Amino acid sequence: MRRFFLFVPLVVFFVMGIFLYRGLQLDPTELPSALIDKPLPEFSMSSLYDEQRQITPADLKGKPALLNVWATWCPSCKEEHAQLNKIKEEGYTIYGVNYKDDRGKAKEWLRRYLDPYAENIFDDKGALGLDLGVYGAPETYVIDANGVIRYKHVGVVDQRVWDQLRPLMDKLASGEVVGQ
Repeated sequence: MRRFFLFVPLVVFFVMGIFLYRGLQLDPTELPSALIDKPLPEFSMSSLYDEQRQITPADLKGKPALLNVWATWCPSCKEEHAQLNKIKEEGYTIYGVNYKDDRGKAKEWLRRYLDPYAENIFDDKGALGLDLGVYGAPETYVIDANGVIRYKHVGVVDQRVWDQLRPLMDKLASGEVVGQ
């Protein structure tokens, strides 16, 4: 019986090794979202630029768009910002969610680095982020013209990611129904 207990740590080591090896095969940017193919959660939050103006999901309907969660404290957000400006220049709509940030710093940041957003929601407490299932900034959602979430990307939107998202945006713009 004592010999059996000598092998227990070895078995535990191998089992843990299998789980860790499996984890290395996963893509950390592919986090599941229960909101895929569901409408944006209900919210009413102020615009980053105008505290008196409330933005709701109805304001984000009408055409397909990216919904980008960002913050000034997020170094990866600065990394992706130039790409977001390029996407805007290509004629695509991007909405921003300024996440757990300072309004003044966010406005100055956008003044300095240019503002790619058609609308910018000020989510200083992170309530909308929580409803969206945000793990941390940056995160980007593809929403269709009806405000339905069609895709979620965790991490920086760089040229490689945009090359993957653009066909989905184009399908949605053509009126094609896209579901996962």
